Amino acid sequence: MIETKTESIEDFPTTEDFLNTHINHKLVTGVEDIVRAAAAAEITPRFRQLAADEIEEKSAPHDLVTVADKRAEEYLTRELAALLPGSVVVGEEAVAADPGSYEALQGTAPVWIVDPVDGTRQFVHGDPGFCTLVALALDGVVLASWTYAPALDEMAVAVRGRGARLNGEVLHAGPPAPGTDLRVATSHPDFTTDEQKRSLLGLRTDGVAPRPCGSAGLEYLGIARGTVDAIAFGWELAWDHAAGILLVEEAGGAHPRRKRAAVHGGAGRGHHPARGGIAGRLTRTAESSGGPAYPVLGVAIG
Repeated sequence: MIETKTESIEDFPTTEDFLNTHINHKLVTGVEDIVRAAAAAEITPRFRQLAADEIEEKSAPHDLVTVADKRAEEYLTRELAALLPGSVVVGEEAVAADPGSYEALQGTAPVWIVDPVDGTRQFVHGDPGFCTLVALALDGVVLASWTYAPALDEMAVAVRGRGARLNGEVLHAGPPAPGTDLRVATSHPDFTTDEQKRSLLGLRTDGVAPRPCGSAGLEYLGIARGTVDAIAFGWELAWDHAAGILLVEEAGGAHPRRKRAAVHGGAGRGHHPARGGIAGRLTRTAESSGGPAYPVLGVAIG
């Protein structure tokens, strides 16, 4: 689950030292190069070229994995571990094969959190709305993140305390435009329980324009760049959220229940970021439907 563990990074002196000594220009650009190379070698050549036997179901017909997911994760695991000796990797496909490997999030080593193809369904259907997500965490604190959409040629990078950039340009979400409906991306119906569906019905009200989400990573990027006002997700797998939460925070975003992103193993209530101080409002709106608490994971505050 991703949640706030402390109010200030100073509470983690080893983490602060690591941020200052290891997360430098060489490492940040090195990860960018690795992510781009993984996509160029294993993802882009298979985009709109997948054979039927290169697509598999995992937990359900809508939960897909492809040869691109697996091979890109293998590439990233090898190269990221070599870039930062002593680090470990928690990747979506490795955890699917060995659920116990998720516990590395609670260890003491620096951990790379990897989703090789976020938006596999979009990738399979030939939709360019997919991305590769990488985050680097230590002692439960997400320190840097990379969001790369190869089909869109977009690379977003965030480093704790140093801001967020998209293709080199500073990201700042800003507040929602006055008098417009709030644009809210929500968990896709295929990935929600009946209780969560009832809760999300509370967002179908005047002034709110909810829609099912696409790639979680690109929805977070939407908040950071100001094209999405909020997101409401009901699952907390680290690879879907670690990179995006930091990206939103460093672009000026917030979360109604967390002052800063941390990550550790588990699953929980969900995520709700948003723009312009609207997260609490949207959470209350969803809860008014009589469903369970369903937070607004990305809130961008101008």
